Amino acid sequence: MAVSIAHLGPRGTFSEQAALAFQAWLQENEGQESALIAYPSILQAIQAVAEGAVSLAIVPVENSIEGSVAVTLDTLWQLESLQIQQALVLPIRHNLITHASTTQAIETIYSHPQALGQCQQWLTQHCPQATLVPTRSTTESLQHLNDHVTTAAIASTWAAALYNLPVLAPTINDQPDNCTKFWVLSTTTAAQGNHTSLAFSLPINAPGALLKPLEIFARAQINLSRIESRPTKRSLGEYLFFLDLEASLAAAHTQDTLRALATCTEKIKLFGSYDTIAVAAQATIP
Repeated sequence: MAVSIAHLGPRGTFSEQAALAFQAWLQENEGQESALIAYPSILQAIQAVAEGAVSLAIVPVENSIEGSVAVTLDTLWQLESLQIQQALVLPIRHNLITHASTTQAIETIYSHPQALGQCQQWLTQHCPQATLVPTRSTTESLQHLNDHVTTAAIASTWAAALYNLPVLAPTINDQPDNCTKFWVLSTTTAAQGNHTSLAFSLPINAPGALLKPLEIFARAQINLSRIESRPTKRSLGEYLFFLDLEASLAAAHTQDTLRALATCTEKIKLFGSYDTIAVAAQATIP
């Protein structure tokens, strides 16, 4: 029976490329058939798997230029029972897609906020006159190209080819090694991998409150590959902390460390242990 995989649509998004890559990985490594289902927002894709409408969701969590995707982290904290099954790293190459003949003729540029941020230096240098307008996905931004010849969009080469649109400037992301990490989410318990993600809140906002949890990981010699704060949304100045550990939940040492962590935190959410798959962007194009 085929598993259903939710992702951010419409067709041609980087999220779909990640979903296609994972679909190929499932077939090759587990002999598992799957079907992709596009959703209009990252939030809706995550909610779909939480509500049992789909088996899995593949959503972006972190970009090497723009950092974390806030909606993914916030929703993972708010919803219960979601677990990370795999992480997938996809190279990201942005292109300026437009019917305009020169960058100087462009008045408005549409794209997802992450894409606009990943290209901000290039845009400031080559299109300083343009107004930047955020959209729900890079592919959605392509819908505006027929509004006027002075409009442009930022999306993938694959998206431009899918919709038969001209690329005026290729690879405009500010850093050549731009990549995005995606998480594969489900409601089933994840297999134990080499990386573990969790989040916690603190019982009190006071000097040294965060230092205590960090000291626990330092004494345990567990490396934190990422730590990030997000507002609790309860009160100004209160934060949640999201951490990625280079450790497996299956290890007794990790379990001992988490028990120690519980003594100085208000609430802990474990999102699972998982391995990371690196994918070549071109391999995802059917």
